[in-house]
Amino acid sequence: MPKESSSRIDLLQGTLDMLILRTLLFGPAHGHRIAKHIQRTTEDVLRVEHGSLYPALHRLERKGWIASKWEPAGKDLKREFKYYRLTPAGRKRLVAEESNWKQLTGAIARILWPVEEG
Repeated sequence: MPKESSSRIDLLQGTLDMLILRTLLFGPAHGHRIAKHIQRTTEDVLRVEHGSLYPALHRLERKGWIASKWEPAGKDLKREFKYYRLTPAGRKRLVAEESNWKQLTGAIARILWPVEEG
């Protein structure tokens, strides 16, 4: 029996990576800002928990698709945030991921909503 209602959508494996890369296309961001952007953009349908986000960020960094740098947190120069940015390899990967996503969603749509012949 599920603990929550089905209003929460689980991400397909690899989808989170694509969403992170797409978010960083707009410029460098720290982890909390990335999670909030995804949540806000999807009107709260997708919420990225820290337990999923940070392992994904580390994985993308190991693959060379993003890079990180510690920087002061705005006016509070005593605090630092780790800002992530998209690398050229990450931009290339994002293009491939978006193409794969379009193919996948198109195929699923053809099953869910078949075009009547005749």
